Amino acid sequence: MPQSLVQIYLHIVFSTKHRAPLLEDQAPRDRTHSYLGGTCRNLDSPALEVGGVEDHVHILCRLSKTLSVSELVRELKRESSKKLKEFSPDLEAFYWQHGYGAFSVSPEHVEAVKAYIANQEKHHKTETFQNEFRRLLAEYQIEYDERYVWD
Repeated sequence: MPQSLVQIYLHIVFSTKHRAPLLEDQAPRDRTHSYLGGTCRNLDSPALEVGGVEDHVHILCRLSKTLSVSELVRELKRESSKKLKEFSPDLEAFYWQHGYGAFSVSPEHVEAVKAYIANQEKHHKTETFQNEFRRLLAEYQIEYDERYVWD
């Protein structure tokens, strides 16, 4: 086959360092989500949905055939962190956590994941980020050591 054809949907989740609520204000949060979506597009990994709350983000995208998951996440964090610091002097000390979660999504579940990400504010009235992340890890049967998940 002379060409490479790929369709891999990813649900990526990562938080602010120490889960600090640095995206409490809606304007920087909206800018961050928009910027993450634009960065995905620039990396040939178009975002289908970006959302989150004050201490973390969710991104549903189609992974580029030329990038690894770790390369995509590294660029998303680097570019958005740099941009956030430019947006607001109050966010001069902004950092994302070191780690992340990345979960494969079947085409049949894309719409459900989009809706889940779009409803993050409502969802987090009843579940903390840590419990949400633990639930995702369990759902995807990912073994982990609690000591190394949070920073």
